[in-house]
Amino acid sequence: MKANARAVVIGGGVVGVSTLYHLAKKGWSDSVLIERKELTSGSTWHAAGLLPLFNLSYSVGQLHKYSVRFYEELQAETGMNVGFAKVSNIRLARTRDRWDEYMYYAGIAETIGVRVNILTPEQVKEVWPLCETDGLLGAIQHPDDGYIQPADLTQALAKGARDRGATIYRHTAVTAIEQQQDGMWKVTTDKGEITAEHVISCTGSFARKTGEMVGINIPVIPVEHQYIVTEPHPAIQERRRQGLPEMGVLRESDSAWYMREEAGGLILGPYEVGAPVCYVDGPSAESEYELFQEDLDRLMPHIEAAIARVPAFGEVGIKKVYNGAIAYTPDGNPIVGPAPGLKNFWLNEGHSFGITAAGGAGWQLAEWIVDGEPTVDLMGVDPRRFGPYATEGYLIAKNEEAYANVFTMHYPDEERAAARPLKTTPVYDRLKKLGGVFGSVYGWERANWYAPEGYEIPKDQLGVGADVITSHNHAPPLDDGRIVEKWSFRRSNYFEHVDNEVQNVHGNVGVLDMSPFAKMEVSGPAARAWLDSILANAIPKKRGRIALCHVLTPAGGVRAEFTVYEWAPNRFYLVSAGGLEAHDHDLLKRLAPADGSVHLQPITQKYGVLVLAGPKSRDVLKKLTRTSLENKDFPWLTAKQISVGIATAHALRVNFVGELGWELHHPIEMQAYIFDRLMEAGAGYGIKPFGIRAMSAMAVEKSYRNMGRELSIEYNAYESALDRFIRPEKPFIGRDAMLAYKEKGLRWNFVTLVVEGNSDVDARGSEAIYDEAGELVGRATSGGYGWRVGKSLALAMVKPGQSEVGTRLKIKILGDLYDATVVPESPYDPENAALRA
Repeated sequence: MKANARAVVIGGGVVGVSTLYHLAKKGWSDSVLIERKELTSGSTWHAAGLLPLFNLSYSVGQLHKYSVRFYEELQAETGMNVGFAKVSNIRLARTRDRWDEYMYYAGIAETIGVRVNILTPEQVKEVWPLCETDGLLGAIQHPDDGYIQPADLTQALAKGARDRGATIYRHTAVTAIEQQQDGMWKVTTDKGEITAEHVISCTGSFARKTGEMVGINIPVIPVEHQYIVTEPHPAIQERRRQGLPEMGVLRESDSAWYMREEAGGLILGPYEVGAPVCYVDGPSAESEYELFQEDLDRLMPHIEAAIARVPAFGEVGIKKVYNGAIAYTPDGNPIVGPAPGLKNFWLNEGHSFGITAAGGAGWQLAEWIVDGEPTVDLMGVDPRRFGPYATEGYLIAKNEEAYANVFTMHYPDEERAAARPLKTTPVYDRLKKLGGVFGSVYGWERANWYAPEGYEIPKDQLGVGADVITSHNHAPPLDDGRIVEKWSFRRSNYFEHVDNEVQNVHGNVGVLDMSPFAKMEVSGPAARAWLDSILANAIPKKRGRIALCHVLTPAGGVRAEFTVYEWAPNRFYLVSAGGLEAHDHDLLKRLAPADGSVHLQPITQKYGVLVLAGPKSRDVLKKLTRTSLENKDFPWLTAKQISVGIATAHALRVNFVGELGWELHHPIEMQAYIFDRLMEAGAGYGIKPFGIRAMSAMAVEKSYRNMGRELSIEYNAYESALDRFIRPEKPFIGRDAMLAYKEKGLRWNFVTLVVEGNSDVDARGSEAIYDEAGELVGRATSGGYGWRVGKSLALAMVKPGQSEVGTRLKIKILGDLYDATVVPESPYDPENAALRA
């Protein structure tokens, strides 16, 4: 065994071997892969080999797109047949909601360059003659999709990696992983030790055991997945004899199963409710090519639905039932990126669609490791989207839920119920009594909107069809049995209630619990200088001023966004999005100097945040503090520590809704007291709580940007129109690359659009945008209805030639084209008069 390597990949499934291949392709020929048994002996060997391009995640969609193209290239490069059958993939739709989901996805697909065909029921019958089409609205088809032979693919990747100089050690077990004082990793195996600069964990079902070796929790637990292989069917054999093309992979999402041909018969793969997690403590050391006992009783509803749709499936015997482990994460997306808190330890784990994602995940992780950044925004698969709350009990509940929901409709407003409530603030019960309808971010409960007292959706408005297995389209009942929220791709039942919340904030005053904000104190003698060196904006010289600041990538994209406030000499308070806490705090720790001159203290749980906003917010807060709140004493974008009754808070005159107001950052133990005093003081001013959906709608009216949407590593900071937050005269991370990119010419421009003619739908992000000639010129990043301006709005990135105010464009929302016009930034109150009032 080699004593040294540039990188060590642990795990010889398709994901690990793809990672090795792509590292070697990037020039790291001294990379090594270690596999405890034989290549593919884990989950890869029993995978059905499907290559579904369909995914509502922009990040995962890009990975899948690359994989399907790359596997064909790999076959040509290595001369090895990977068994790629490009037979297409057909997804059936029986309900309007399903059709909306498909049309929403079609917009995502178009913007990332994936071909999608729209099929009528008659066309489905033409390409899948054994399929009954009764009750179908239609289907979508991926003509470039199909299936592959996982073992052959893995061996081809292995050959490609070896041909580039990489080394693979089989039948070699890793027994310990330890980082040395010089930062290098020592990987101990039963055949010797190897020292490497980087370690990449691709260990599938063993992920949690691997994590234990280095002291981290990898949020992966596998779930049992079964699929059935039948005996040959005469009709399929006859098609083969006639030389007819193989029928594509068929997916009836509304009944939660997939089907494809296999050796003259069929494979049926259901995704049932009740499939259990497995290998919670990891497989045994002897585990190899392992399967579990099948349980056909769990599958019967799906088997019956499959027979109804494809009667031929019920006409043949069962040849084999496979029941094997598939790695899952709480949201069903894989984990690709740096392990939080560890230098040069990388994760490529949790792949529930590992065959499809392996190529793209290996590609992007190699880009990240070798070049310092990926080229695709991987926020949707970043390991740091989960926090320390995602431990065993949480994972068991959420991963089983993720599996059961593979084929359910993924509504953009859906909030899944498992493992909730988990993290609550002191005012949670108060907000619940006021009608709060909650969602979850980073384990925190947040009120999305407020239902009126006694409100309930009539039962006849719920569900999408009694015979549809994946028919849930609403939130679980409240404690008293009422169902108050229906999910949709269109304007749903809460539309008017969010309107009422916005109007109350706009006309009176509202209060919003934003305690999940990620919070970090940065202190020390070098704190100011260090922050100034990593942030694109200048740190305010006067204590008490607030600045919005961004960390850029080395290439000039946007990696993170912080509100920065110096609340004491050499002590800075940094606030960022609650869902990005692990990501943002890990980023700061990686950038911090090693000499101890800067101290980082995470304080998210220590401080709560209540937003008080609206034209009467000053009147309310004046009743509770002696601090002058007048403009001359407390202008916009400043902060002070004030008393709120007998409590204390740092009052930041800033918010994400565009109205007069303050964020009150307070010791969390004082939150209930402060909330009660605000509600009492505001009783005469019409104070009411408002939720995240109202806040988001008001943010779109102000053209405010969000990380992972308008702000991305894929967009130069100037493309995201961050000019006023950039100080190019000072050095900071990514400055030179950002300026060089701008000098060469921007590829995208951030714009705000008014959408016309849409009566029950709004843009939500990822919709395709066209010029008047029908050419694709951009994609929406956010959207919604703006109640204060009375217009449907979208934020978007478009080609520079289409960004001038007044430009007429088209936007496709759920399959229909609508007129859209570029308007000036901040349709509501462009002069910020309300904020400065």
